[in-house]
Amino acid sequence: MAFDMLEAMTMIAREKNIDFDAVVETLEASLLAAAKKKYAYTDNITFKFDRNAKELYMIATKKVVNQINDPNTEIALIDAKELDPEAQQGDEIDIYLDYEFEFGRNAINSAKQILIQKIREAEHERIYNEFIDKVGTLVTGVVQQIDKGNVIVNLGRGEAILPIKEQIPREKFRQGDRIRAYILDVQKTPRGPQIILSRVNNEFLRALFALEVPEIYEKIIEIRAIAREPGERAKIAVYSSDERIDPVGACVGIKGVRVQSIVRELNNERIDIVPFTSNPEVFVTRALAPAKVTAIDVFESEKKMTVAVEDEKLSLAIGRNGQNARLASRLTGWKVNILAESDYNDQKKREAEMLVPVGDLEGIGTKIRDRLIEADISSIQRLAAASVETLTKIEGIGQKTAETLIERAKQRVEELEVERAAADKAEKEAPKEVTIDDKLVESDVFHDANDQDDDEEEDDDDEDEDEEEDEDDEEENKDEEKSDKE
Repeated sequence: MAFDMLEAMTMIAREKNIDFDAVVETLEASLLAAAKKKYAYTDNITFKFDRNAKELYMIATKKVVNQINDPNTEIALIDAKELDPEAQQGDEIDIYLDYEFEFGRNAINSAKQILIQKIREAEHERIYNEFIDKVGTLVTGVVQQIDKGNVIVNLGRGEAILPIKEQIPREKFRQGDRIRAYILDVQKTPRGPQIILSRVNNEFLRALFALEVPEIYEKIIEIRAIAREPGERAKIAVYSSDERIDPVGACVGIKGVRVQSIVRELNNERIDIVPFTSNPEVFVTRALAPAKVTAIDVFESEKKMTVAVEDEKLSLAIGRNGQNARLASRLTGWKVNILAESDYNDQKKREAEMLVPVGDLEGIGTKIRDRLIEADISSIQRLAAASVETLTKIEGIGQKTAETLIERAKQRVEELEVERAAADKAEKEAPKEVTIDDKLVESDVFHDANDQDDDEEEDDDDEDEDEEEDEDDEEENKDEEKSDKE
């Protein structure tokens, strides 16, 4: 039986991937819990597994006395001599008990349940400790089952879940499929650790590139920014500190083999790779590729840009449902407003017409006006868009003065915009002039049906009179011809 117990514990340790000593400790704790259900006092009872003898012992430690006051913790000297001839009064002696005989069936079942529970807890703790350190890494598993859209993935030493919201849209899985995913989180639950996977997280795309592109794995090339709409399109900005290496070419690979491998993994998601730069204007221009930017305005205080593209390339720059513009904005961190070149020029023309010299603003003297113009702030509109930090760099303008000037400029710009809007509205609502050619004379208008009939009758009479005159002319011509012959 000892061999069976050792074999069983070894099998449990191997199947559950738990240390053998942990299984032994769990078994000892389970039997001790069962002993507590039978005995009122168990402080002196211990369990010990002897590997050499391959036997589990139940030991009760008692003190040797002449007169027993507590049979649970004391043993008579004469009885102790039978167990150990050298026992003396005051000594502590270990008494080996047959736990199979001592425990009843219920106690053994209780110990079994406790053992199972303890092993399960140890397994859960092992899985949690193993995968909590793998959060943020790429793993490969096998689809075990699909439950209400959630995919249960077998990772070998644990099970994970790929929720619906973390799956790429329109992606289908079947039982037995191999799957790659990103470990998003590991949570402790009453049923054990919950490993949550993701295939839509931006870091999943980064991990795939690190797997396919050695230069990224070795940190020669860095992915500085990622913007992605899973299953549709993604943009990444790459950078290399080594000028000899082309980061875009390295990520694409020969004939696109590297990036195509990632595209297939992402269910044919399109990937745009652009070189990163710290210059925001150039970065936004690259992010909007393949559309060509013809002009760009930067508003640093609002972290916003207005971009002009060729009229025929406007739809390309915006993308389907605004996707290209949206991803470019996420990638760069700037709000991007895209206009057609013609609209941009019209807007610039209107803005130029509305520009008011900065000297016209109340509270600005000659000296401050000249210094503002030197700093390329020549209009009230530019002053309103300037930052406090920019103005305080100008000699003679302090913090409070800068704040006051900007506030006044913004108020004046708002007033101008209101005035402009009112003028545009009045222009639209103004009645259209009617030219002489557009006017109708009184004779062209029929007042009723009778008037129209009368006019038709008059026309008929005129036609009859014309016919009679023609007949008279013909008779006169005939008479003249006859007289000539005679």
